[in-house]
Amino acid sequence: MEGLAEDHDDGTVARVAAIDIAKASGMVCLRIPHDTIEGRRVQKVWTVASTTNAILELGDTLICQGVERVVMEATGSYWRPFFYLLEARGLECWLVNARDVKNVPGRPKTDKLDAVWLAKLAERGMVRASFVPPKPVRQLRDFTRTRTVFVQERTRHKHRVDKALQDAQIKLSGVVSDLFGRSGRAMLDALVAGERNPRALAELAQGSLVKKKAALAEALTGQFEDHHARLLCVLLGTVDHLTAQINELDRLIAQTLEEITTP
Repeated sequence: MEGLAEDHDDGTVARVAAIDIAKASGMVCLRIPHDTIEGRRVQKVWTVASTTNAILELGDTLICQGVERVVMEATGSYWRPFFYLLEARGLECWLVNARDVKNVPGRPKTDKLDAVWLAKLAERGMVRASFVPPKPVRQLRDFTRTRTVFVQERTRHKHRVDKALQDAQIKLSGVVSDLFGRSGRAMLDALVAGERNPRALAELAQGSLVKKKAALAEALTGQFEDHHARLLCVLLGTVDHLTAQINELDRLIAQTLEEITTP
């Protein structure tokens, strides 16, 4: 996201998100212009857990929507993970005083609508940041950015795994929703280890896939050769390595966040 978007001449903000934060989660309200109807707003409200991964995913979503500002209430110390992680992700974050927001005339009585109310105030330029906390340490931004790159790279390698299977006429992804779930991964490892019998591979199915053994056997019937096994081994090793690196970055992010959010 390039820089920070400025307010319009009338103080309004076109693309805004607001978060009503509780101890274990935040209620997010996203308000953006309608794609085709001028003057119409599109609104979405959902709950996000106060975990590192969930907040980072929220940051990705808001950036994809072109959000110009994220506004949240200064509720205890619960705002800290949301503020620091979203700011480190590259979003402009405003922390506003809850008392000032609730005292604006016209506020609905229901707490469930607090996120919507806050978003509407923010887009109309009716709130101002009452407190600007210090920026998180540089390491947090480095960790979150690196994590994003690694996740994207892992996704590309997962797609290469499916391409290698398709080249061998193995249509496993057409039956298994997640090639890297327990069942899918067990079958991939068995293929690398030398198993070629479609029925034997289908027997590795777990959970809801047990009912799809016939379809799995059909999908696993192809021309998978040693060449494909060697390629698959390299790709799976790369995916596993990236997963380990992502897990380590998660640990470092959580550790750094704990250090900068502890009062």
